[in-house]
Amino acid sequence: MPKFILKIIAMLPLPIIHGLGIIVGWGSYWSDVKFSRRIRNNLHNIKFCPDLKAHARLVHLTVNETGKGILETLAIWLKSERSVLKWVKNCEGWQHVEDALATNKGIIFLTPHLGCYEIAARYYTAKHPMTVLYSPTRQGWLSNLMEQGRQRSNTSLAPANLSGVRNLLKTLKRGEAVGILPDQVPDLGDGVWATYFGQPAYTMNLVGKLAEATGAKVLLTYGERLSWGRGFTIYVEPLNTGTSAQDINNAIEQLVRKKPEQYLWSYRRFKQPQPAREKRIKHTQ
Repeated sequence: MPKFILKIIAMLPLPIIHGLGIIVGWGSYWSDVKFSRRIRNNLHNIKFCPDLKAHARLVHLTVNETGKGILETLAIWLKSERSVLKWVKNCEGWQHVEDALATNKGIIFLTPHLGCYEIAARYYTAKHPMTVLYSPTRQGWLSNLMEQGRQRSNTSLAPANLSGVRNLLKTLKRGEAVGILPDQVPDLGDGVWATYFGQPAYTMNLVGKLAEATGAKVLLTYGERLSWGRGFTIYVEPLNTGTSAQDINNAIEQLVRKKPEQYLWSYRRFKQPQPAREKRIKHTQ
């Protein structure tokens, strides 16, 4: 998509961006077989809905919300910090952030693919620096846009490799924050199989290692998308269980159940690294 068109979209009011996003969502659903199949299959396999009617309803809502998420994310990358923060109507649990900062041991923000995950990071970086772990997308223009948008704020980027992990450790030891998408499937060897919505899902074990090495506080956060383009409410809560892959999956699942239609069900969360087939079979036995 040409950048000048994206800039025009970014200047629009949020209700219009979300309205156009619904069109984008359904356009993707009907034109991209893999996209639509993943949404339907993921929602079917996790047995979230009690019957076919409820399943069809959740698929419909998910397509709407996924489309909104696509355009709002692009807009956030292109908008100024001041403009983006106007979209945040409330932040519940900010005291957890203040308490964690007071320890000077750093914060590990876990932001799953739920609601608007970009706006939660922008809200924090308006006040404090953050280093975000990221993997470049296959589309070069999109990776460039993402990097430019995130670096527009008080954000540093750490690639998802050994160098990036070292960067995260240094950041935490300075008492600063790092941001991680905990439900992003890691490379083979960088995770373990853990249950997620009753299904085996290859899950990163980096969070537990970082927390153990630094004593950093682990916080879950996401931006709930309010109806009719009214903005977002950001939620922050501590991970009060352990930091194992299973603990984190359980915590994310509880969040997703609050707003299942705002989860990115088009993502290949349950994909399997090919050489790990034997591990998955062993996990399910």
